[in-house]
Amino acid sequence: MNETMVCVVGNVATQPVYRETASGPAARFRVAVTSRYWDREKSAWADGHTNFFTVWANRQLATNAAASLSVGDPVIVQGRLKVRTETREGQQGRTSADIDAVALGHDLARGTTAFRRAQRPEQATGQDGRPEPDWETPAAGSPAARQEAVQQPPEPAMVT
Repeated sequence: MNETMVCVVGNVATQPVYRETASGPAARFRVAVTSRYWDREKSAWADGHTNFFTVWANRQLATNAAASLSVGDPVIVQGRLKVRTETREGQQGRTSADIDAVALGHDLARGTTAFRRAQRPEQATGQDGRPEPDWETPAAGSPAARQEAVQQPPEPAMVT
């Protein structure tokens, strides 16, 4: 696929708007991305131009974004860039830059956050209809970890 993937770092500019649609949950919010540069005359960092993007999230990402994000939060957004131009009668064309989010989260370079795993209504299934495997590493000493250790073949001996 030839899509323009972007990663932007900025601040949440509007409260996320959450909607239940026929195709599942959807949320949107605006993110402000301001460039910073070193001003030699003032010997200090200065703000440059601010770009605003509308971020669209779907399904579980929409639910989690609406529950987790507030205006002013520092965020990182990764997704597909969509630049649209719409024209209205008697007006000049209006251009907007949207990001269809694939992943987003708080910018941990600027603060801390507490992660809570989302509860799924039903167990996830793969394309073949079977349950997805549990990829979590079992805790050391747990029955699952002991069972895994028993199933591991011994490492081959080094011959010198």
